Amino acid sequence: MDELRLRSGGRVLVVAMVLGWAGGAVAQQGGAVTTGPNAFVGLMRAARAQGLAHGAAEFPVLSPWDATVLGEDGKGWNGKDGNGLVPVARLQAEGFKVVPWTTNDPAKMRALLALGVDGIISDRPDVLQRVLVEERAAARGDAGRLAYLARVDVTAHRGGRGLRPENTLPSFESGLDQLSTTLETDTGVTTDHVSLIWHDQFLNPKSCRRVDGAAYTLENRVYVRDISVAEAQKTFVCDKLHYGAEFGPGGFPEQRNDLNLSPVAVAFAKQEGLLSPYVPTYVEQLFRFTAFYADYYRTGPGRTHPEAAARAANAAKVRFNIETKILPYANDPAGASVAGLPVPQADAEPETNHTVGPQAFVDALCGAIKRSGMEARVEVQSFDFRTLQLVEAQYPRIPTYYLTETVESLKSALLPASLRQ
Repeated sequence: MDELRLRSGGRVLVVAMVLGWAGGAVAQQGGAVTTGPNAFVGLMRAARAQGLAHGAAEFPVLSPWDATVLGEDGKGWNGKDGNGLVPVARLQAEGFKVVPWTTNDPAKMRALLALGVDGIISDRPDVLQRVLVEERAAARGDAGRLAYLARVDVTAHRGGRGLRPENTLPSFESGLDQLSTTLETDTGVTTDHVSLIWHDQFLNPKSCRRVDGAAYTLENRVYVRDISVAEAQKTFVCDKLHYGAEFGPGGFPEQRNDLNLSPVAVAFAKQEGLLSPYVPTYVEQLFRFTAFYADYYRTGPGRTHPEAAARAANAAKVRFNIETKILPYANDPAGASVAGLPVPQADAEPETNHTVGPQAFVDALCGAIKRSGMEARVEVQSFDFRTLQLVEAQYPRIPTYYLTETVESLKSALLPASLRQ
């Protein structure tokens, strides 16, 4: 029997594991014993082994699609479905955190909390905070349950895009206003090797408009790989709202872009010399913005706000969960012209890459994290596990999040062979 010692969320865990096939090993912690093959368990054990080999400071985190946690009946893994769902308690018994994405429905939030997940990624951190208030009221007198609810990670997806246009300084301000404990965001890499914050491989016309008023459509879209940060911030403002008939049930009817709602972003944009608080931002600028936000409420114009102390304290320690937006597909031809590329389907996931490669993603993002001294407050997440393997090998102080969808996807040839289930 081997003994693994690694840090998980600030706690040093000792996990005893009987060696064998990853999916069928027996894990013991605190008297709990579970057995049987499960692809999610197998993935995380393989990822942990990689991290150990490179001296990783913490266990990797599993960030699964919430449907694979809750299942069709909304109750989660019951011990009978050995491989199709995420066994939250079993993973936690081995020291792995489980933080599902992306949950906006209060009933589903309560179901996930009933399963004991470590955090929830949501477009509506304000709704999640209200659910947590209700859960704490219902748990009055139950010290264990209250302690659990106090440490649940409230993660604002794309800054909390349910209230502000996504991945912008105002969305991050809104996420901080809701006292989110983690800001989740996405990155691409520009021509000048900077981690630009954006979800799509191109600056999406559904979200962005040109400053000069010229038409901007999918046909003349600009990929992040083909533009510099300075060009992006001089050319585009990404303040379009995502609601109405065009977006249907997938829209956000409470989303607003009124700058009166974003005083910190307005003040910060003025300090940084930005055309608008809604220009595309980048990772190091986000770190500066968060520090600026804390000072704004600690000693600046926001110091008289009723929640000033709580906002300043939370922003000073808020974490960042940053995704590398690359998929393990073939690259499109290099170059700025999109004339030979198919027009992407609206809101569809790409089937090719028009991005830089995995190493360039890691160099840009982890370089920014390290230069800013933020290794202790940032996790790198991805569906493309190649980037996570590089982070673990080259930046072992930066924790990793393994984003997953269906259990079938863990068998795909697109996964590194060492992680395939």
